[in-house]
Amino acid sequence: MFGGKKRIEALAAGAQAPAFALKDGDGKSYPLGEALKQGPVLLAFFKVSCPVCQLAFPFLERIHQAVKGKTNVRLWGISQDDAGDTRAYAREYGCTFPLLLDEGGYQVSNAYGLTNVPTLFLVKPDGAIQLTSVGFDRKDIEAAAGEFGKLTGQRITAFQPSDQVPDFKPG
Repeated sequence: MFGGKKRIEALAAGAQAPAFALKDGDGKSYPLGEALKQGPVLLAFFKVSCPVCQLAFPFLERIHQAVKGKTNVRLWGISQDDAGDTRAYAREYGCTFPLLLDEGGYQVSNAYGLTNVPTLFLVKPDGAIQLTSVGFDRKDIEAAAGEFGKLTGQRITAFQPSDQVPDFKPG
């Protein structure tokens, strides 16, 4: 308990991922349940002003580039900002994976128990959360890349030896 209220924490591995359908900046709908019929989905919640999100997203883009065109894995960013700011963020940080909008009340973010961004959830096809990661955690990003690699039959590397990044940075 904190301040007389129970602290809400991000859903942990093993929990069921709440179903949702969010739209991108162009109005295209992305229902999680439909995507999970094809394979796992990595959800990356963020705010455009978050420096830790700005650190993490280029590495998530590397995962996306490795699996682009594959139909059995998905990576979706979930923005807590409006379409214009989200588009600008995508341009600045080179994000080509779908960025969905959870603006105006943050219903999906709240359903997933977010307290910080970035927060990642790797959701298995049965809807169970396989991995939850809050902040920038190099080992968790590598684990997600490894899972996608197993499913696509390739080695996926999110980090290069020359990358000068911390092992962990809180969001």
